Amino acid sequence: MKRVPIKLKVNGQAYVFDAVPENKTLLSLIRDDIGLTGTKEGCAEGDCGACTVLLNGKTVDSCLVLAVEADGGEVLTIEGLSRDGNLHPIQQAFVDEGSVQCGYCIPGMIMSTYGLLQENPSPTDAEIKKGLEGNICRCTGYVRILNAVHKASEMMAKESK
Repeated sequence: MKRVPIKLKVNGQAYVFDAVPENKTLLSLIRDDIGLTGTKEGCAEGDCGACTVLLNGKTVDSCLVLAVEADGGEVLTIEGLSRDGNLHPIQQAFVDEGSVQCGYCIPGMIMSTYGLLQENPSPTDAEIKKGLEGNICRCTGYVRILNAVHKASEMMAKESK
């Protein structure tokens, strides 16, 4: 297996890897090599959304992106949202609305919500459903998640004023 060097930023920190196997996923690099385990592997086929991160500002299923494809890029994971020990408003809204049960899908849900709210700060229910359609939750149903996204949108609007 051919190995290649890559450089990328993850949550604002620069990383250099001298010999990454060409078939290694971004998910594996994040979890195994960098040690950030908030991003979860669910289906490994891009169907569940548990591994969602932002790559260069766009949400991606990190199980479907090869690490070498991220070379030179910037990755944001669930660990990169909180600042100085304080939860990001999206994280707080998910807690406040009781959207977190087993927690497995939540990092992906939150990262998809982050991507959605970056593009559309005040989405409707239909737009939220469209924005989260690649994320599956088996515990909560989706009402509390919708409520959390609306609350996060409100919280972020207040912060930006």
